[in-house]
Amino acid sequence: MVDLTCRLAGMTLRNPILTASGPFGSGPEYEDLVDLERLGAVVVKGLTLHERPGNPPPRTVETPSGMLNAIGLQNPGARAFIADKLPYLRRFDVPVIVNLNASRVEEFGELAALFEAAEGVAALEVNISCPNVKHGGMAFSADPSLAAEATATVRRETGKPLIVKLSPNVTDLGALARAVEAAGADAVSAINTLLGMSIDIERRRPVLANVTGGLSGPAVRPVAVRCVWECYRAVGLPLIGMGGVSSGRDAVEMMLAGAAAVAVGTANFIRPRATLEVLEQLTAWLTAHQVRTLNSLVGAAHGVPNPRSAYHLE
Repeated sequence: MVDLTCRLAGMTLRNPILTASGPFGSGPEYEDLVDLERLGAVVVKGLTLHERPGNPPPRTVETPSGMLNAIGLQNPGARAFIADKLPYLRRFDVPVIVNLNASRVEEFGELAALFEAAEGVAALEVNISCPNVKHGGMAFSADPSLAAEATATVRRETGKPLIVKLSPNVTDLGALARAVEAAGADAVSAINTLLGMSIDIERRRPVLANVTGGLSGPAVRPVAVRCVWECYRAVGLPLIGMGGVSSGRDAVEMMLAGAAAVAVGTANFIRPRATLEVLEQLTAWLTAHQVRTLNSLVGAAHGVPNPRSAYHLE
C-alpha cells in the first residue's frame, strides 16, 4: 500500500493533489463530476475585497498546447464568498484554501483578517502577481521587497497556514522565494501563469480585449518544473507545483523537482475529472515503482536533498 499522506504548511492532507485556483471555481461547478472528498485540498478561485466584474470579452483564447486568459479576477468579493459559497464547501471533508488578491498591501491585510475569522478555511494563498497601485501598477512579485511586505502583512493578520503563489515573470525566482520565506510564508506555490498574447492576423488586432493574458496548460509545464527546481534549491519551504499538470507522470515530475503537493488547473477545462485522473495515475505509478511514501520522491532528482527542507530522501 502507498501512503499518500501529504504534509503541507502544518496541514496533513489525505493526498498531494489539489485544484489550482481559477479553473475549478469554488467547487459546486464540479459537484456532479468530482468527489471533492477524494482531493487533497480545494483551492478556490481568486477573491478580492470587493466584487469585481472582470475584464470585457473576449477573455480567453486557445493556443498551441494551452490557453490564454484575461478574466480579470471576476469574483463576488470576499464577504459574499463567505456568506454564499463557504457554507457549501463546509459540507465536505476537504481542506479549503482561499486565494487572496489585492491592489494595495493594506487590502491583503483586510482579506486575511476576514478569512482568519471565517469558519471552514484551512489556509490562505496570496497571489503576489497582482498589480500594486501604490507602485505604478507594478506587480508585487516584480520586487522581492514588495512581495515580502505583502506576505508580512498577511502574516500579521492570520495564524492560518500561509502560502505565497509566485509568478514566473521575474528575473530571479529564488530571490523572490527567499523574500517571502523570510517574511513568514509557510509554503510556496509555483507557478502562476506566464504573460502572453495572441493576434488575429485577419483583423490585425489582439484577440484578447485586454491585449495580454496568462498562458497556462501543457505548454508551460517545462517552465513550471524549472521554477519548482529553483525554489527547492532556494528555500526550505514545502512547495506546491503547478503549471500544465495533466497526468500522473506530470505530478511525479513535479515532485522529483521538489514539490510536496501538485495542483491541477487548465486540465480541468479539457477533462472535468482531471484531478481524480491525476491522483489515480499517480497512485498507480507509485505502486508500480514500489514507492511507499511521498517523502522519498520529493526533490529526488536533485540527488542530495535540500538540507533545509522538511522533506528528505528515505
